[in-house]
Amino acid sequence: MALKNSLTEKLQRQTFSTFITGNAVKAKINQMLAGKEGGRFITAIVSAVSNNPALAECDHATILSAGLIGESLKLSPSAQLGQYYLVPFNDNKNGRKVATFQIGYKGYIQLAIRSGQYRKINVIAVKEGELVKFDPLNEEIEVNLIEDEEKRESAKTIGYYAMFEYVNGFRKAMYWSRKKMESHALKYSKGYAAHKGYTFWEKDFDGMGYKTMLRQLISKWGVMSVEMERAIEKDQSVIREDGSVDYVDNRVIDNAVEVTPPITDDYGDTILQEDTNGNIIKTEI
Repeated sequence: MALKNSLTEKLQRQTFSTFITGNAVKAKINQMLAGKEGGRFITAIVSAVSNNPALAECDHATILSAGLIGESLKLSPSAQLGQYYLVPFNDNKNGRKVATFQIGYKGYIQLAIRSGQYRKINVIAVKEGELVKFDPLNEEIEVNLIEDEEKRESAKTIGYYAMFEYVNGFRKAMYWSRKKMESHALKYSKGYAAHKGYTFWEKDFDGMGYKTMLRQLISKWGVMSVEMERAIEKDQSVIREDGSVDYVDNRVIDNAVEVTPPITDDYGDTILQEDTNGNIIKTEI
């Protein structure tokens, strides 16, 4: 055990670039991805880490595991593309920082388009003064969009609208008020409720609002490809050494509430977990 801990500490003192380009790790990546794809993957992950100093402090193996999830979905870790992100979290129980895989709303859109089932898919923020009415029975919305782009960008967001239409004509749409989205964030993100400052809800509320709308819409009524199911399952997860999945944003970080492995409900979009006191925790991204 002491030898293993010593080796782990030695590896962690390396830079991530040295770790991922080491012979053993590089050979494993090339075995999994093959040839030029392995080289491209390494370049993309090293670039993502170099652009985020906090990420560089994470356990190297968790960065690699999170990146491989994104690679399996054929998504890019580029922050500019916004398809998925490598996000650092404190693992207080083990005294380390870990990297989590978090899909962005543009990643959901990419996976939906790739399925070939969707003729249209869209999600927007509705600004103050734009909403005339939304009919939830017929799923019809009436808005007067602000034409001036700069004025619209700076206007207050009052809600979120998402819709999709299959190639066969089937259509679904939904609207959430900003207040409802705020309640959702407070309920399902412990970090946001505790005002920790590290969550995407605090950094980009609209972006998380878009993601939540697409996830709600597609997971309940959309065509779920194998890739889409995997993306929802792995979202905001840390992959342990034994291959199991840990979901971190439902922990109160300062109090280190530990949770058991999760299960999904019949809709596949709500994670049910128990903390060490046997209390059920629901977490939804």
